[in-house]
Amino acid sequence: MTAALAAACLTGPALAQDDLPNVSIFATGGTIAGSSSSSTDTTNYTSGNIGVDQLLEAVPELSGVAQISGEQVANTGSFNVDQQILMDLHTAISEAFAGDTDGVVITHGTDTMEETGFFLDLTVDSDKPIVMVGAMRPATAIGADGPINLLQAVTLAGSEEGRGRGAMIVLNDRIGSAYFTTKTDTLALNTFRAIEEGYLGRFLSNKPYFYYPPVEPVNKPSFDISDVDELPRVDIVYGYQDVDEQAMNAAIEAGAEGIVIAAVGNGNIPDRMNEVVEDVIANGIPVVRSTRTGNGIVTAGTDPGIGSGVYNPQKARIILMLALATGQSMEEIEEHFLGAL
Repeated sequence: MTAALAAACLTGPALAQDDLPNVSIFATGGTIAGSSSSSTDTTNYTSGNIGVDQLLEAVPELSGVAQISGEQVANTGSFNVDQQILMDLHTAISEAFAGDTDGVVITHGTDTMEETGFFLDLTVDSDKPIVMVGAMRPATAIGADGPINLLQAVTLAGSEEGRGRGAMIVLNDRIGSAYFTTKTDTLALNTFRAIEEGYLGRFLSNKPYFYYPPVEPVNKPSFDISDVDELPRVDIVYGYQDVDEQAMNAAIEAGAEGIVIAAVGNGNIPDRMNEVVEDVIANGIPVVRSTRTGNGIVTAGTDPGIGSGVYNPQKARIILMLALATGQSMEEIEEHFLGAL
């Protein structure tokens, strides 16, 4: 088999432009849109320097996989992404899916990509693909990974195989579920992983290959935020050997309506904090105990507060924020976490 024939078998026949899927790209900035004066700089570049039109022009192969529209929702590092950007993305995606869009791609910085993807996974009611994509090297770097990541993301967003799988994260040839995937390394190309659950699939010569048929995670929550204008403040308190109640009290004084503790081990907190947490809960403020370990399940345990189940602190915060925004009771909130076990 010749190389040309092998490539044709992998990518399939070329489609006429009118037959290509409609994919909407919503750009928010990040490393994929970053630049530096040095082609070897992969750490001190400026995120969000390049607009969506420039991103698309850098990957001419996109015209062969989809009919594309691009919109600049934001242009910043994802460490600056806030609830307003989340709400703007939710609105833009919902409106796109109400039209003839077959799938959407969100270009995003990797620092908080998992939070945005998780938020959209729980709030956008559609079986059309939502694909989060970014890069670990800026566009100006030798070996920049943004162009191939973007091509793969658009291909996945326009594919039938990508439907019914919830929001996904595409980097480094891998396809991950935004529900489970997290960033595990500061700079490595293979930073996004779901350590326990694994990947959904991978790319080979720009064709997505899935390991499993589409399936929903067990007891995955969903939230209708069509009537929500603002998300409540939920803070994360970090656990360590000498931690006391000061950080939690400061969060509540600042207006937090819910607290997540990135606790030690299996959601453990010091005995000296038990009474404080009980008082916070008695005042109607839910407290969720997650873990700083980076992986594992936090069970109910004997300490006060709700065990986070499968959710790390940043994802537990998203669930708690959405549950509070939709007026759910303490019992309903608890079920979201322990019901996922």
